[in-house]
Amino acid sequence: MTAAASGIPAEQRAWPGMDVAGLRILVTGFGVSGYAVADQTMQRGARVLVVDGADTPENREKAQILEVLGVEVRLGAEHTRALPTDREFDLVVTSPGWRPEQPLLVQAQQAGIPVWGEIELARRMQAVDGPAWLGITGTNGKTTAVTILESILQHAGLRAVACGNVGLPVIEAALDPEGFDVLAVELSSFQLHRTEHPGCESAVVLNVSDDHLDWHGSAEAYARDKGRIYEGVERACVYSIADPTTRRLVEQADVLDGARAIGITLGSPGPSELGVVDGMLVDRAFVPDRHRQAAELATLEDLAHLGPHGAGPHIVLDALAAAALARAHGVEQSAVRDGLRAYRLGRHRAELVARIDDVAWVDDTKATNPAAARASLAAAEKVVWIAGGDTKGADVDSLVQAVAGRLSGAVLLGVDAAPFTEALARHAPDLPVVRVDPGDTGDAAGRSDLMEQAVQAAHSLASAGDVVLLAPAAASIDQFRNYAERGELFAAAVTRLAGANG
Repeated sequence: MTAAASGIPAEQRAWPGMDVAGLRILVTGFGVSGYAVADQTMQRGARVLVVDGADTPENREKAQILEVLGVEVRLGAEHTRALPTDREFDLVVTSPGWRPEQPLLVQAQQAGIPVWGEIELARRMQAVDGPAWLGITGTNGKTTAVTILESILQHAGLRAVACGNVGLPVIEAALDPEGFDVLAVELSSFQLHRTEHPGCESAVVLNVSDDHLDWHGSAEAYARDKGRIYEGVERACVYSIADPTTRRLVEQADVLDGARAIGITLGSPGPSELGVVDGMLVDRAFVPDRHRQAAELATLEDLAHLGPHGAGPHIVLDALAAAALARAHGVEQSAVRDGLRAYRLGRHRAELVARIDDVAWVDDTKATNPAAARASLAAAEKVVWIAGGDTKGADVDSLVQAVAGRLSGAVLLGVDAAPFTEALARHAPDLPVVRVDPGDTGDAAGRSDLMEQAVQAAHSLASAGDVVLLAPAAASIDQFRNYAERGELFAAAVTRLAGANG
């Protein structure tokens, strides 16, 4: 299956500004990125077939739109098991959700057909004078950091947008007809796995802890995919001084001449670092004499609105990462400050839902693994913790050991609460713990009732000055449709509680 019918093979086509006209493209996966790839390549003369295993009303509706424009869409599991046999392909562009060992993708590679992700295709298709990419990845904090960066860039007067694993697909942002100045690009390990040439102007790996190991195969492979974001960096590779893995990934990266390693820390920064001094966020990297000078970017007070007791350490580190990328791009100090002051956390990310009788109720349902939950718990002093769900085999014990001293009580969700009950018994044996009966969560009413019970239990455990924190340290799929539904049901139950106590 070669490119005889469509001229120059995909991998040999000149880029940036790659011309996809005539390419026979198979798009695997019809989610947000798959739809965007099909749309953008079809508009530029490619012949596109999309396959997806989910024959849902939503996918059928999207298919009708593209089929009018000449894209063929085949829905149903039978279309995803192997390469279609009724045509040839020059390129496969796959959804980040498709695992590397998926038979169709393996078959394509064995046939010599390049398999790219949306990010690789976007990088190649973007014009040579297209927007700069500022890349962000990490196990936790990506979305917060990338949306903080978006706020800073926009307050600098730049046309900028957060895209990638959040918001707009990168291929749409990169090929936007009006043209962005800068893209704040959030990239997951899945996206990076299929990306050879991210080519970011500057990039950061916020942190690396075990996650998605079933997909990547090992912790080493997961970290290696994260580290791909540094490949080809032009100006700054930003890393966390407290996370030696991020430093190692910088040291191993193949970057352009002149690219610098820039550290971020919650402590006092050294030369070529950003950190915190006397309640100020300070830059000793992007100043004329970094050995003798420092620039004040903002204060912790500028971030105080981002947590019930001020911004937690993880939020401050995300802000420093965003500030480092922005400063590497040439953004002035004042824009960093203004962007931080204006920034608001997104839904379900340490979101303050209500204050009831001097108790803060916070929705951090996005904390779906122990590392994220630990960062969230560290932002409060006295916590009634709502936790539990599908841990996917993650280590809960070390998390509970680290946060036990902050807990006033715990309310446990999940079909299997054993990892949490056993860890709490070991490390906080006197802590009041309420295990919510898993019940029947097969319908919306059952899921709502489950969360109502959890909120009522937390209310009974909370005292003035406490934070009731939904930071489950586990996935939601055992009892809820997704993490967002879990957070929305929590907020609804808290709102009802506020009304009853008003």
